[in-house]
Amino acid sequence: METLTRRGRAARVGATALGLAVLLAGTLWGADDHFPFGPFRMYATSNPPDAPAPDTRVEGVDRTGAVVALGEDATGIRRAEIEGQQSRYVADPARLAEVADAYAERHPEAPALVEVRIVIRWIGIQDGRPTGRYTDETVVSWQVPA
Repeated sequence: METLTRRGRAARVGATALGLAVLLAGTLWGADDHFPFGPFRMYATSNPPDAPAPDTRVEGVDRTGAVVALGEDATGIRRAEIEGQQSRYVADPARLAEVADAYAERHPEAPALVEVRIVIRWIGIQDGRPTGRYTDETVVSWQVPA
């Protein structure tokens, strides 16, 4: 086994110090989007025990009027990707056309979608336990242009 040279040891110490500095900066001033150097706040907080819990989903309406679940199996798009980009979909609902296109590629025999929407189901929570009650909120909707 060879011994590190003085220069090799200095390079490794410098790279380690730089990595630690970036990690510290991300922890102090970063956001969750700065992975892997962000503060990981998503794991450090929790909802109050009586606050409703959100459950986000994407659904479509085909030309027959049937509601179609547009999850990962139907579109290839993960729910986390939708949730992470939700503010962009709200700002520009036409971006939901990408979801309709992904569904059409995977299901060419299915009736075409005429609407795609992001819906949050707010599940009632009391004392940290589900109540069985919920409300649905459509946060953004896009319809195929006529």
